[in-house]
Amino acid sequence: MGVLFDYFAAPDHDAAATTIDLDGGPAEASFPTVALKGLDPFVQLGTLESLLTGADYDTVIERDLAPVAMADDGARLVVALTEELSAALSDADEARLREVAEPWSRTEEFGGQADPADLVAVLTELAQLARTATTRGDRLYCWVCV
Repeated sequence: MGVLFDYFAAPDHDAAATTIDLDGGPAEASFPTVALKGLDPFVQLGTLESLLTGADYDTVIERDLAPVAMADDGARLVVALTEELSAALSDADEARLREVAEPWSRTEEFGGQADPADLVAVLTELAQLARTATTRGDRLYCWVCV
């Protein structure tokens, strides 16, 4: 089945943490959600943040994505995404998303084989979610279920 990663917008850590025990994840709680199986918030989105912001990858991964909620010995997590990534996604236009999709597709985490066009579609969904969060005054989170 693989690991499920649902990215969502919620008003705060407490609200985001309420999704930890929901079988359907944040969508079940009616939070704006983008389900992205296999796209982890730690390494892959760290690389994305580096590409979008120009920040050094080592600096990006030093930011702690500590869980705001955890269950089943870590088999289920909710983590807050960085404000830097959220802002970069929210501000990115289609041209910028296409620009970063190419180098992102060649990263080790994708085995160097991801289709940039597929990643543009993913980035478009994430950017729209980030814009929704910005408009609502929400933060971005990831619900992880192993």
